[in-house]
Amino acid sequence: MPHTADLRIEAWAQSCQECVAECLRGLVASVADISGAAPARTAEYELTGASPADLLAAAAEEVIYVLDCSGELPVSVQVRPAGEPDQQQPASSIIVTLKLAKVSAADFAGAVPKAVSFHQLACRPDASGHWSATMTVDV
Repeated sequence: MPHTADLRIEAWAQSCQECVAECLRGLVASVADISGAAPARTAEYELTGASPADLLAAAAEEVIYVLDCSGELPVSVQVRPAGEPDQQQPASSIIVTLKLAKVSAADFAGAVPKAVSFHQLACRPDASGHWSATMTVDV
């Protein structure tokens, strides 16, 4: 990594939305042990992007914002297309559903991430239609 505090997250899934969700789960798991945390509330965010990578970045930034500013952390992450899904094209907007627990309910293993880097940010299907994503997070 360019900086020793950077975090690289990679994920794989059958769909763009599930790949984004896996990256978000990896982001949370990299900084906190949420195994004993119970959700206190649910929040939904509609996010837009020009590409699947932009959607990934927007979703990760939302999770970072929640971690940094609200005193909460996601213990469950679901991502679905906003509107009618089109099997031929990835969605240009997504709904991210986070079940949130109080930060005090988890054990933190590191610093709260600060931002998503656009350097080598990717979220795309391979030739067989399976999705993979990579992102670097500044910690």
